[in-house]
Amino acid sequence: MSKGIPRSLTRGPQLRSPIQKMTIKVRNVPITVAGLTGVGFGSAVIGDFPQGNILILGGVANLQFNGPTSANLVDTWTGNFGIGTTPADDGTITNADVDLIASTALSAATAELSPLTRGTNAVQSVADNTDDSLEVNLNLLVADASIDANGVVITANGEVYLSYVLLGDD
Repeated sequence: MSKGIPRSLTRGPQLRSPIQKMTIKVRNVPITVAGLTGVGFGSAVIGDFPQGNILILGGVANLQFNGPTSANLVDTWTGNFGIGTTPADDGTITNADVDLIASTALSAATAELSPLTRGTNAVQSVADNTDDSLEVNLNLLVADASIDANGVVITANGEVYLSYVLLGDD
């Protein structure tokens, strides 16, 4: 290669892509489920975003859930999971509870271990994280007939991949 600008451009630092990819490894994350009456629900914080306005482009999650092998959770339990910027606070996961990964049905577990399940989301949205409080919440629902107590701890394992653009701060 000759000297000059072409050589200089190959030697300089690589430009940073405006599209950021966040990989969250979910390893034995405990989710305490309230399920004494109605649909069981629980949430765990698994990550956070940088400060600023965030354009969320989409995401994919591959997750598996394992029950505590207790009498309070049936061996073939079913439910849903979703990932959002707010934690689940009732027996439904909607709106910001699932704005990162849509509500995804879990097939029946075997010996309280759910199958590895893929959840996705390709709906773009803008989130205000100018106060640096935005979290990535893994939200879990357990079907009413599958759980009969509060405080049942279900562990999650897998990976979550999110793509976003940081649009600046105020």
